[in-house]
Amino acid sequence: MLVLLHLVGFAALLGGYLVQLRTVQPEINATMLYGSWVVFASGSALVVLVAIGPGLTDYAELVIKLLLTVVIVVLVTVNRKYARIPRGVGALIGVLTLLAAAVAVLWPS
Repeated sequence: MLVLLHLVGFAALLGGYLVQLRTVQPEINATMLYGSWVVFASGSALVVLVAIGPGLTDYAELVIKLLLTVVIVVLVTVNRKYARIPRGVGALIGVLTLLAAAVAVLWPS
């Protein structure tokens, strides 16, 4: 259930970004804000469950994912107060979101 919530957060964050690609004045919408916080909260809970589990834990992957997620949450939260954001900030959020998903899926276990 927690993994599903994590995936829904990623979908909300990425979907919110993709919606902003077609607008004249891009902004950080509520979907991106809530999606980023859902990814952070559910990812933190998943890290705790992995750390207390019986298997080996790959801390390098977890640290990289945590850093990417924190940067995304900070970018989204700080830029939420502006009515318009530069396209570069939006692109950075989108690329970091895809990079975090790629690390999660493609990291060799």
